[in-house]
Amino acid sequence: MSKVSYYTLEGLKKLKDELNQLRDIERPKASEAIAEARDKGDLSENAEYDAAKEAQGLLEMRIAKMEEVASNARVIDESQLDISKALVHSLVKIKNKTNGSEMTYKLVAQSEADIKTGKISVESPIGKGLLGKQVGDTAEISVPNGTMEFEVLEIWRE
Repeated sequence: MSKVSYYTLEGLKKLKDELNQLRDIERPKASEAIAEARDKGDLSENAEYDAAKEAQGLLEMRIAKMEEVASNARVIDESQLDISKALVHSLVKIKNKTNGSEMTYKLVAQSEADIKTGKISVESPIGKGLLGKQVGDTAEISVPNGTMEFEVLEIWRE
């Protein structure tokens, strides 16, 4: 059974663009590399050929995985989401109860996660812990160092 992933229109376009790049540009390059290596002689002792075949296999696995993700992707209409709780595509401002630091994150699908821009996956420990929480709730999140407590300060949509 395939897992449904939820995307913004922008996120789904980015996924499909990357998939097209792999199919239309990287796949032919891999085939060319194999052909060039094959032309260099005895395949039983040709490390370049083996490396090119291995790279092609990894590329094909990546393409297959991305095709599966794309086929099970659903676009979320953010205007229809409940803003009273933290859901996918919510912006959530939280406060670390231990040190008082405040952070704002956007909860996104795994493939859209980018910590540098404040986007965390709903499959990450913090993302999972925040899902379904409301303003004023405390999220107790298990991390490798133990348990952290975050208070939900605000929830909104862009």
